[in-house]
Amino acid sequence: MKKLTDIFKAKPRTFSFEIFPPKTDKGMESLEATLAELARLPFDFMSVTYGAGGSSRDTTSSLVCSIQRKYGLVAVHHFTCVLHTRAQVKAILDELKASDVRNLLALRGDAPKDAPDWVPGPENFKYSSELVAFIRQNYGDHFAVGVAGFPEGHVLAPNKAADTQVLKKKIDAGGDFVMTQLFFDNALYFDYVKRLRGLGVNARVIPGILPITNYEGAVNFCKGCGASVPQKVHDIFGPISGDKDLTLAAGTRFAIEQCRELLAGGAPGIHFYTLNKIEPVRTILKELI
Repeated sequence: MKKLTDIFKAKPRTFSFEIFPPKTDKGMESLEATLAELARLPFDFMSVTYGAGGSSRDTTSSLVCSIQRKYGLVAVHHFTCVLHTRAQVKAILDELKASDVRNLLALRGDAPKDAPDWVPGPENFKYSSELVAFIRQNYGDHFAVGVAGFPEGHVLAPNKAADTQVLKKKIDAGGDFVMTQLFFDNALYFDYVKRLRGLGVNARVIPGILPITNYEGAVNFCKGCGASVPQKVHDIFGPISGDKDLTLAAGTRFAIEQCRELLAGGAPGIHFYTLNKIEPVRTILKELI
């Protein structure tokens, strides 16, 4: 299976999707149908999220292997270290290597709801930079390793400058590329990349885009993850929040315009948060390629 680092060498611009493991059989059936549609689109790779504390580990790994074997697509396995000991991390990574998984998104991750006060001990990793270093020390260049970036700063970071220093540590530890959290104001992304370049971080920074299909849902999600919602989003989607069709159409237009501006400004591609749906990413991608 190809590594993203090899794809990046050949392609200055990539398009990709993120999906998440469903919790029910019905959800999995629906996702399988979506995957069949997504596989027909001209994109470069797909990432699969990893539940808090590894709660979806088996499903995530199964989906990654299915995407690679059934569809012949490049898949990125999200991997968090919260709750896992170093020995457990090593065992899981050994399994992934044996399954021909070559691409990881290394994350600290959130503690699960049933263990909100979990504190890392001496056998755990405290930061994702430690996980990245562990992967490099034990597996060399077998894996292409991505890390998460936060254009507005991580919710736990005291300020943006401190946050970019943390990102630099992750890259210095062996990270190959960056995938960003969602944002709706492109100035945040361009400023973020400028700050990173000022620190000597030259890794590819792929912007993460969430097309708005549910205004209230997007606003609530942003409250939880620390992403801001600019007034222009409220102005566009607030008055039509009760109309699904108008919201979908407006969300599609907004995302197309946002992506076009990012690409024109030098972004090395787009990573779409699909919410396990074929639309509107299918329509958006057709307008960009």
